[in-house]
Amino acid sequence: MDALIEVVLGIVLGAVGMAWGFSSLRKKNNKELTRQQSTIILDKIKSVCKLVSVEGDFAEIYRYENIKEGFLNMLSSKKKALVVINAKAQIGYDLKKIQLEADTDRKRIILKEFPQPEILSIEPDLQFYDIKNGLFNSFSPQDLTELNSQAKKHIEEKIPESGLIDTARREALQAVLMIEKMVETIGWKLDYSALELNATDLNYLENE
Repeated sequence: MDALIEVVLGIVLGAVGMAWGFSSLRKKNNKELTRQQSTIILDKIKSVCKLVSVEGDFAEIYRYENIKEGFLNMLSSKKKALVVINAKAQIGYDLKKIQLEADTDRKRIILKEFPQPEILSIEPDLQFYDIKNGLFNSFSPQDLTELNSQAKKHIEEKIPESGLIDTARREALQAVLMIEKMVETIGWKLDYSALELNATDLNYLENE
């Protein structure tokens, strides 16, 4: 009788052990799958964010003038030129400033910070007209370098009134919506509550 009880008890304990082992293995596999999903989705989000940028073309006329004093400041020599600036400016985001976090327990991707749009590059193409050299003040290669720098600064000052910054912000909101839909495809949720959004932006995200 005791031997029978021991056999039955052994079978029961064995079954319990196997069930616990399968349960632990399943939980481990689920956790590994969740971690893998979070890693994949974070990589995809970073790829989407790389696409968030806008470009603008500028055509500006810039008058350059330089006066050089000589002979004990008794004489002056002026050089000048009319410069046509054709430039391409790119507005976008520094990806290093984007902060993402995966909450595997709650199956959430937390968008903790999305940076403000900034000027990524300005590529000016200068064309010179009406070039006039002074008697002892003529254009040099250094002047061309300086003009290129001044042209970039001139375009940079024009960007805020061009509307490119606002366009880049709207592109960022579109990117957040894309990220949200991407996260939802694996049954997760995107949490962007940490972002500082005005009422218009928040309404846009919630109703699109």
